[in-house]
Amino acid sequence: MAQATQSAITLERFAKGKTFQQYLDSGIRNRELFEDNYKGLTVSEEQKKALQELAARPDGPHHMVVIGEDWCPDVYRGAGVAQRIAEAAGIEMRFFERDQNKDMIAEYLKDGEFESIPVFVIYDKDHNEITHFIERPKLANEQIHVTRDVIGDMSPAAIAQRLGHEPSEEEVAAERAKGRDRYMQWQRESDTWAGWRVATVDEIIEKMRAKLG
Repeated sequence: MAQATQSAITLERFAKGKTFQQYLDSGIRNRELFEDNYKGLTVSEEQKKALQELAARPDGPHHMVVIGEDWCPDVYRGAGVAQRIAEAAGIEMRFFERDQNKDMIAEYLKDGEFESIPVFVIYDKDHNEITHFIERPKLANEQIHVTRDVIGDMSPAAIAQRLGHEPSEEEVAAERAKGRDRYMQWQRESDTWAGWRVATVDEIIEKMRAKLG
């Protein structure tokens, strides 16, 4: 069967993408965070059964593209999830850097406007798209306000109020560094963050079931 639509992501292009391990080994920032999020997710037996049943269908998932960048929290959480999904389903996954593949991301703009990442695109054996996923699961969008509470208000005015005086540039930088440290610790320890990984698997399964019936 010929490819259903004229997409920049051809089978030939797919073959040139990086495997998850190749991407980790390519000198990226935040490698440890990519690895931590991959290791931090266990696909449940129920999820694995669902993914394998979908992959066994003639029109089921066969390979997956992930588009992202190494600085993005949604990407270093989501890329490992995508790899776990691929392993559980027995399909191939290839990673592409967004900023080096603008023609790819142009096909998957959030709300038709934003280059949000990561993007997962799942294809059948004939490279027809089954479904795609952008940025984060619905659960994370519902709970994203929690991250602002963790980091705190980092506006100069809020920092001045906390310190009780007009802060220097060094003090602003120090406060913001503390906020980043809190955020990183929260990611490592939070059931909420871990729940977003699980929710991503569930959402991908739901999307494929909705398309394939």
